[in-house]
Amino acid sequence: MASEGAVFLHSNPVSSPASMPSNPLLDQLPSYQSLLYRRKQSARGSGRDQRASTSRQRMGSSSSGRWAGLSAETRSPDPTPQRPVRELPVNMKEKRLLAREQRLQQSKDLSSWERFHLRRLRSWRRFKDESHEVLLTLQLWRKDIHTIEGKFGTGILSYFSFLRFLVLLNFVMFVLIFGFITLPVVISSYGYGNGTSSYTEVSDCTTYPSSSRQGLVLFHQYIIDLLSGTGFLEETYLFYGYYRVSTVHFTKFMYNVPLAYLLVTIGYLLLSLLWIVKRSVAGFKQNLVQDEDRFQSFCNKIFAGWDFCITDESAARLKHSSLQYELKTDLEEERIKQKIAERTLAEKGRIYLLRLVLNLFVLGVLAGCFYAIYRATIYSQEQATLIKPENFILDLIVEYLPSIVITLANFVTPLIFDVIIQFEDYTPAFEIRFTLMRCVFVRLASIGVLLFSLWSQITACVEPCPCGYNHKLYPCWESRVGQEMYKLMIFDFIIIAAVTILVEFPRKLIVMHCPCALTLWWGQQEFAIPKNVLEIVYGQTICWIGAFYCPLLPVISTIKYFFIFYIKKVSLMQNCRPSTRPFRASSSNFFFLAVLLIGLAMACVPVGVSIAQINSSKACGPFVNYTTSWEVVPNTIDQLPPSLRSFFHGVGSEAFAVPFFVVVCMVLFYFIALAGAHKRVVNQLRDQLIMEGRDKRFLIQKLYQAQKESWMSPQHRSGSRISQPLRSGQLSGVFLEQHTGANMTHA
Repeated sequence: MASEGAVFLHSNPVSSPASMPSNPLLDQLPSYQSLLYRRKQSARGSGRDQRASTSRQRMGSSSSGRWAGLSAETRSPDPTPQRPVRELPVNMKEKRLLAREQRLQQSKDLSSWERFHLRRLRSWRRFKDESHEVLLTLQLWRKDIHTIEGKFGTGILSYFSFLRFLVLLNFVMFVLIFGFITLPVVISSYGYGNGTSSYTEVSDCTTYPSSSRQGLVLFHQYIIDLLSGTGFLEETYLFYGYYRVSTVHFTKFMYNVPLAYLLVTIGYLLLSLLWIVKRSVAGFKQNLVQDEDRFQSFCNKIFAGWDFCITDESAARLKHSSLQYELKTDLEEERIKQKIAERTLAEKGRIYLLRLVLNLFVLGVLAGCFYAIYRATIYSQEQATLIKPENFILDLIVEYLPSIVITLANFVTPLIFDVIIQFEDYTPAFEIRFTLMRCVFVRLASIGVLLFSLWSQITACVEPCPCGYNHKLYPCWESRVGQEMYKLMIFDFIIIAAVTILVEFPRKLIVMHCPCALTLWWGQQEFAIPKNVLEIVYGQTICWIGAFYCPLLPVISTIKYFFIFYIKKVSLMQNCRPSTRPFRASSSNFFFLAVLLIGLAMACVPVGVSIAQINSSKACGPFVNYTTSWEVVPNTIDQLPPSLRSFFHGVGSEAFAVPFFVVVCMVLFYFIALAGAHKRVVNQLRDQLIMEGRDKRFLIQKLYQAQKESWMSPQHRSGSRISQPLRSGQLSGVFLEQHTGANMTHA
């Protein structure tokens, strides 16, 4: 395309570009010099110069042909057949008239059936558009999110959109659990369906003492039961132990409750996976095609970095400062990269040794936190089996001791990580990512340590275990695990609300009404997007793990996130300000969904282990007749007709698994190769665009030199008209540059 400008540059109103021979200016173009250099490197033999000359002639002829077509298009008085209606430089009324004329012109050549089919397609398209607009008006928090976007931009908007996605996800999970598990059990308990109890024998394993309090109960005991899930709350459909029905006999079919319980658990985990992957595709595409060239990053921030959704003046100032900060960060990264490249061997050894020592210290801090969680969980479980003193505060602290220790660990370790990362000498962007990944690991691993501590107590038996678990202390261990997840979720919500009311609001009052050096240095609370995202990802991981042991936990999570939305909104509007050091991935949800995907993988591990490995309780729940929860699947398959039974056995056999694995590997390798080919094409197009930019710069320099020479020539000074063709060529060259830029954008 730049060669077109070169051909035109030496043309004039008399001579035609097509009639010109090979132009010497083409040999000076950077793109042609690069092509010639590559061909010289790859070519061998005496015909090398001849092939280069042929290529040059082809380039000139093709350029002339394209320019002739372009000039013909520009000389056309009616641009409608050549250009789409939306690209015409006319107002909307004229565009509608032109579009209508085009449709009428096209419909003249169609038959009556084709015209009917076309009208039906247009009606269906119009119906879909109107339905989409109606659904948008019914979207949850649409007006609130638009208000937040208008005041604070798309960065903070992404957090609230992510929060709305979690509300919808938890609500769908609740609908699945309630419709396929809770509702059939409720129907059978009210006599609408003949429910069969899960119990088949009476032994020590089936003894399940009631946790409801007898006699006169103090008011604070009800508060403890409500906050910890014990007492009257344990005898509800909230927990696993209350689902004591194995089958429900309706009029025409028999409903298998254990199988439905297991399949629904697998179903909402798969649904969460597919939904998260679907939402992350757009952000992944953006990250895949994102140019890592620093010059490109500077241009994007300077010319296209402004968020035009911002209408608030203070938010605009903060956005201005954030762009300024990002430019400083990019320059600092370049300085650090240059510093890293210039390090000597002794400096590299010193920094690697320092990083090793600091990472060992981080491992020590993590080990201390995990051990504290382990000891707090064991102490809380031991105290739960003893007779509790009548002390409301002490009972509540003992019940929530693991949650308190986990919250303290999640609060203290990020502060330590922020101090340590400053001495490890990483780039600023890597510092943010590495610190966030450490925080993610602490939050998710703390839940794993809690579950490990619980299962070590559940499976520990001093005497031989006839039930496969410690049935004396944990007659219904699934409900006990569900209670711990319930307490973690309730305590997490209390902490979020308490920090907003007791920390952020007083801090704003102090900063506003007590202006001094200390308060000005302290400043107003910043709305840190990564920190808030990690909070809700932590809560969602708890929901995924606890939904198997506490089936109605998703509805509690839905209500929790519903209130958190308004808490965070009020905090953002009244107490906080946007962060001056924004997280770069906040404009897209890809990072949020990637962290959420890690939380989902973390949740699947304990749920899968408890389903496949740990013996199910013999005193409660729908799986009392099975050794493990997974055992219901082969037992159900054995009850199917012979044809279906043979099919499922064949699918689960090695004869099917090995070819299936091979086919999946082949498909995976194909997509990997396809992705590599696409990446190479993207790199080639990127190099081509860079080369086109260099050609344009070269042509502009030549135009400037030619213009300068023409203005300094004696003919121009004497007022002759010799320079008119040059000015005409210059104006047409400017048009050609615009057309070339449009083609590059379209490509």
